[in-house]
Amino acid sequence: MRLALAPTRHDESSEGESASLLPGDGNPVTPHERKILALLKADEARHIDEIVEQLEAGMSSFEIFAALFELERAGKVRQLPG
Repeated sequence: MRLALAPTRHDESSEGESASLLPGDGNPVTPHERKILALLKADEARHIDEIVEQLEAGMSSFEIFAALFELERAGKVRQLPG
């Protein structure tokens, strides 16, 4: 399984809303999700095993998979074939 950052949506903020660098519905990013997003680049896919390898010292594999699931559900990353 390979993961990539989802393309950024160019929605304009309505008056009174704060802007965000991350696409999505305004849900705050958890510390675990932030660590995963820091490893990903918009123009480069990463294999899930690489992500687990790099983060396993500070997070359990369960926490990594749960954070990846939430990021995918929020549209911040997407799973690629292959």
